[in-house]
Amino acid sequence: MKRTGIAILAAASITLAGCAGVDDNTAKRTGGGAAIGAVTGLVIGGMVGSPGTGAAIGAAAGASGGLIYDQISKDQGGS
Repeated sequence: MKRTGIAILAAASITLAGCAGVDDNTAKRTGGGAAIGAVTGLVIGGMVGSPGTGAAIGAAAGASGGLIYDQISKDQGGS
């Protein structure tokens, strides 16, 4: 369980550091994606015996998805 907490903390720190200097919507979408991805990865990783790795991978994938969604929204004229 200790390794899981460290992995989640590391993923959250990297995500938040990556949001420095971006607008509010970008930070919300990226952070929200990372949070959803981390929880999903934690659950799936727990099923296969590696919850920390699952959470870290999920957070990275979720953050990427949130950032991509944000960029597409901006390109289409949304905020």
